[in-house]
Amino acid sequence: MKNRVVVTGLGVCAPNGVGLENFSKALNSGQSGIKFFSELKELNFSCQIAGKPNIENIDLNQYFSKVQLKDLNANGLLYGVIAGVDAWNDATLEKSTAETPDWDAGIIFGTGILGVDKFRESIYKLDKGDVRRLGSTSVIQTMASGISAYLGGILGCGNQVTTNSSACTTGTEAILMGFERIQEGKAKRMLVGSCSDSGPYVWGGFDAMRILPRNYNDNPEAASRPMSATAAGFVPGSGAGALVLESLESALERGAKIYGEILGGAVNSGGQRAGGSMTAPNNTAVQRCIQEALSNAAVSADAIDAINGHLTATSKDPVEIDNWKQALQRKGGEFPYINSFKSQIGHCLAAAGSIECVGTMLQLDQQVLFRNANCEDVHPDILKLVPTDKIPKKTLNFPVKIIAKASFGFGDVNACLIFSTYTE
Repeated sequence: MKNRVVVTGLGVCAPNGVGLENFSKALNSGQSGIKFFSELKELNFSCQIAGKPNIENIDLNQYFSKVQLKDLNANGLLYGVIAGVDAWNDATLEKSTAETPDWDAGIIFGTGILGVDKFRESIYKLDKGDVRRLGSTSVIQTMASGISAYLGGILGCGNQVTTNSSACTTGTEAILMGFERIQEGKAKRMLVGSCSDSGPYVWGGFDAMRILPRNYNDNPEAASRPMSATAAGFVPGSGAGALVLESLESALERGAKIYGEILGGAVNSGGQRAGGSMTAPNNTAVQRCIQEALSNAAVSADAIDAINGHLTATSKDPVEIDNWKQALQRKGGEFPYINSFKSQIGHCLAAAGSIECVGTMLQLDQQVLFRNANCEDVHPDILKLVPTDKIPKKTLNFPVKIIAKASFGFGDVNACLIFSTYTE
């Protein structure tokens, strides 16, 4: 018998809210975290808006020691530690203060690129010949696994502590990896999630690809428009999301709050064949990933109450909806409710899946479906597949039991998770 895996802690550092309460209120009301940044205008970006968590009023001393804060210049690492420690605290778990680490607790925390501002700072010093002025933390702030290393040391985890990186599927993939480790009995608790740096050195490449909206610099909150006929590209975002996964036995033993359960999931790749490319999905692979997730979770397609889609506000949104329809073999009024949080937070890249999974768990916990913003004019190709009432424009009180969450990323990679309310 494989272990059942439940979610006992949540943490988030998102553009529209830092902390569970702020994030939940923002999703419920449709509050946007997308803003104009003069720095992007000065650098001649076409898209001068983005989603960036506001951590100016966060007391970082609650998360880092004075030694760790010295010369710390990696905002993705800041976001990840804030979300990760908050999730650990939310699960009412203690940091290991003994010399012996907690052998039953591990971390899988992903990122796409870490410490790009620190890397830039280091390059300038190196070019000036100031090698000795790099500081002792330049390596750990710029290596991808720096985020899991920081969290592992702060919390004292002795099980697997690692970092994954799979473009925009990173966060969803990390959750699946942690789920599988607990399911197989290799760990009791896993802190899982992902983070993404903010700033022009991360977003610039996407601006150069001309896939970001350029006509909303004066109206940033209306710019991210998943499923809309007037969608003009994705708005870049950043931040971090974190979940504490735990074996059901461990959670019950310590009387932990259970937000919900992970029933299963799947990852795959389209191999950049049959229409798939570095930037576009192989539709057959997307459909197979969804179906394999259902199979792994032992859930029928008819049991899916809602979908939290990848849905980035590009021309591929109608294609994604069609892939869900094909995979689930549900159309018209039989199609599940569907939403996308990117209308409020933008596309948070490597952090997207984890932030959106936190929102998905909040929907299960609160028995609601959060609203879709900026899609009053649903794309006509989507309306051929799904009735407009399945794309809620206001937050709905709804007895949701099972939600499918998917992420798709550059490199033609896919991930899908099946979340459920917890029942004995």
